[in-house]
Amino acid sequence: MNLYPYLNFDGKAEEAMLFYQSILGGEFEGGIGYFGEIPGMELPEEEKTRVMHASLRISESVKIMASDTSPSMGHVWIKGNHNYISINADSKEDGERLFKGLSAGGKIEMDFQKTFWGAYFGSFEDQFGIGWMVNYDLKEGEE
Repeated sequence: MNLYPYLNFDGKAEEAMLFYQSILGGEFEGGIGYFGEIPGMELPEEEKTRVMHASLRISESVKIMASDTSPSMGHVWIKGNHNYISINADSKEDGERLFKGLSAGGKIEMDFQKTFWGAYFGSFEDQFGIGWMVNYDLKEGEE
């Protein structure tokens, strides 16, 4: 299992991540994804260029991930809600276990479910107000 900081921005994710890269080095895993690339998603024009996900790999064990909020989907950036802990689970079952355990008594934002980007993913605020994201990247041939 790996734990990574996940940062949220209000339209500044790309600028911030490029800045961090210029200082810390590293490469973006899979490029920078934008909300406008989500299949079938209807969004206001100004939100289509907001970052849905960026992952800056700095070393084998260190990466910073980020996204922008999407106001039309009800996301509101408030100082204090702009950090998550992201867990990349070792298996789908491990991801389900971690999601269920850590979210108990908290507020689920997105159930742990299969996504269009080839992973199982879910997010929540735990009972102590900490934001978490649990991800499992599907391996070839997995459903």
